[in-house]
Amino acid sequence: MTRILLFSTYDLGRQPFGLASPAAWLRQAGHQVRCLDLTRVKLDESAVRDAALVAFFLPMHTATRMALPVIDRVRAINPSAHICAYGLYAPLNAAILREHGVATVLGPEFEADLVKLASDLRPYAEATGMSGEATGHPVELPRLLFLQPDRSDLPPLSRYASLQVGESRKIVGYTEASRGCKHRCRHCPIVPVYDGRFRVVPVDVVMADIAAQVRAGAQHITFGDPDFFNGPRHAVAIVEALHRGFPEVSYDVTIKVEHLLAQRGLLPLLRDTNCAFVVSAVESIDDVVLDRLEKGHTRADFETVVAAFAAVGLTLSPTFVAFTPWTTLDGYCELLQEIDRLGLVEAVAPIQYAIRLLIPQGSRMLELEDVRARVSHFDAGSLTHVWQHAEPRVDALQRELEAVAGSKLNASRSEMFSRVWTRAHEAAGRVPPPRAPLVARAAIPYLNEPWYC
Repeated sequence: MTRILLFSTYDLGRQPFGLASPAAWLRQAGHQVRCLDLTRVKLDESAVRDAALVAFFLPMHTATRMALPVIDRVRAINPSAHICAYGLYAPLNAAILREHGVATVLGPEFEADLVKLASDLRPYAEATGMSGEATGHPVELPRLLFLQPDRSDLPPLSRYASLQVGESRKIVGYTEASRGCKHRCRHCPIVPVYDGRFRVVPVDVVMADIAAQVRAGAQHITFGDPDFFNGPRHAVAIVEALHRGFPEVSYDVTIKVEHLLAQRGLLPLLRDTNCAFVVSAVESIDDVVLDRLEKGHTRADFETVVAAFAAVGLTLSPTFVAFTPWTTLDGYCELLQEIDRLGLVEAVAPIQYAIRLLIPQGSRMLELEDVRARVSHFDAGSLTHVWQHAEPRVDALQRELEAVAGSKLNASRSEMFSRVWTRAHEAAGRVPPPRAPLVARAAIPYLNEPWYC
């Protein structure tokens, strides 16, 4: 038996699946496991001192940045502990993690490898081979027999982000019906690891996890699949089983514009099975930028999807990478005008107006010569390739809007949009055009965690 400590440093305000899933595997193998979500509890130094294996879940950029000082602290408290990092961003940042004393790096299909590691720990000096380290070749992805996650020692769901619908609040659970993605969007951090591959989780495992969370108070489920329609038949089986078993529970999913077009016949099914909203990474309304990002859709496709959602009465929540090396001040104002014209102001989280293209290790963005020309260096602190826009006013506007979005987290979306609208047109030296007339509609549901990466 190995004493194991699993850490999460950030997971979008949700109860971390990346602790609950490996905890189930490790406990089944007879190990003693403690889960610590540092967004909700303080670091327990006694637990660190007692652990033989300390593993950090790194599903995203922010989580990885926040983990580095914690890793340093853990090594200071317990120098003999074997330190592991696992998850999507671990192999992308293997070299930096190793500099901080991480002995083993595992990719996003990590459960079975964690069990193997726990059963055969080696001292740090001997742990030179790192599973899943980014090498320029596709990472090996095992096919797992998934287990129901074990959430028994995580904080209750009520302490995490909630679903807001007008003045009402719903407790939110989180699960995954699939992992990875069969697409290779150039800017996506999933691509260097999964490289166009995805894995489905059996319906019975997903439903067992959902049932446990409903018993724990969940009234809404977020599906964390990078694209819920990578496997449409699997998606249909999941939502039908969810609605059959728990008709009062709502849910949200993430789906590409390309898939929403191809599978638009499934939109009524999403609506009828209590889908609260669909997130879609629209990224831009500029066809040149969409082509650079290899998104697989056009501005016209996006507009068609918006109309299709309106026709069936389903909420679309688009996300954007508003600031790229190709963004212009006029183009940014056009994006705001399009959001306004399409009636999407209440459906867009304010931080989306300030999102700037991240170029992490392994990013396909570096394939583009005009991107490489804008990159000055790789910064180990931010874990990104640092780039500057050719027009300093564009970068200045982005920094200002990021501060605006972070300063009034409780402000209404319409209020924040008005502030962004005014400031963007001022920066572009343009007189703001008349806004689209307000249309009375039901409150748009959204998750109240404001950050996205």
